[in-house]
Amino acid sequence: MRILVATAVPPERDAVIAAFAAPVRESRIPGATLVTPQPAGGSGEPHAAAARWDLVAAGVGPARAAATTAAALTAAALVGQPYDLVVSAGIGGGFAPAAPVGAVVVADAITVADLGAETADGFVPVTALGFGTVTHHPPPDLVRAAATAAGAVTGTVLTVSTVTGTAARAAELRTRHPSCVAEAMEGFGVAEAAAAHGVPVLEVRAISNPVGPRDRAAWRIDAAFAALTEAFGKLRTVLEGP
Repeated sequence: MRILVATAVPPERDAVIAAFAAPVRESRIPGATLVTPQPAGGSGEPHAAAARWDLVAAGVGPARAAATTAAALTAAALVGQPYDLVVSAGIGGGFAPAAPVGAVVVADAITVADLGAETADGFVPVTALGFGTVTHHPPPDLVRAAATAAGAVTGTVLTVSTVTGTAARAAELRTRHPSCVAEAMEGFGVAEAAAAHGVPVLEVRAISNPVGPRDRAAWRIDAAFAALTEAFGKLRTVLEGP
């Protein structure tokens, strides 16, 4: 079992790595560095657990995340060691009351919220224009198992290119996506890359702030990192499989 975890930035990646409490090995791929947890002895061999985990800080935003994830997937496939699962992970904004600050979210749908066209009658998703896709669905059984293990909320996680900063925008997103529980900036890009390689995807987010007016004093980033570490400590057995 080979699992790729793609975060936006190194602090998110490091929060996931902390769940392994193990030395790491770094290796280069085009445009990024893979970090691989090692056995306790640090032998330099791949992780001697039920799975080989690679983690990458893929970059901020859906385009960069897609490009880096695709590079990692291609590099693994070219050496005959393709990934079995891709996980988009990190912190994000939560839609209260479903996902309060400190909660963990597992996406049952990964939806790009702002890919389409603005019209006089409102927003039209790109699919209504006859192109592409706007939603990826992680495996339902895996979503349920992961959410149960982590004590997580499930629902739609929105991918946005512009983070929500007003109550009006938050209300608009709720109206268009009634099942939304969180927003972040990379999940859809990671999911697009995974889909191109025929690999299932999961998205896991720890909530650092409410979606709505920007109030940095209310953000709880360190607490969200701690929640992310705790969640992956619980998720490891589920994601590694029997």
